[in-house]
Amino acid sequence: MIIFPILILVSFVLYIYYKVMIVRSNDPLTQEYLNSKSKLFLGSFIFFFGINQYVFYQTKLSLFVGIVFIAFGIFQARLGWKSSKHYQAEFQKHRTSPQS
Repeated sequence: MIIFPILILVSFVLYIYYKVMIVRSNDPLTQEYLNSKSKLFLGSFIFFFGINQYVFYQTKLSLFVGIVFIAFGIFQARLGWKSSKHYQAEFQKHRTSPQS
């Protein structure tokens, strides 16, 4: 099952990428948007790590740990997704509004 470690790695790299982009940006709206994207990838990292935990070990303890990680990952990814959609709409409004 090589797919889960690859998904874990890709999610972690994208999480780090968006966190670095937050530091490089000066616009608060862009920072909030990038932070929401990083939350989305952090949630996917935790989710895939929870699945991989159970698939690799297949014990009762890893099942419970995996369920907790999957629940936290879904919760974090859902929050990141919702805030990402919100800030994306706000970013579009900000971009199309006439500058004073």
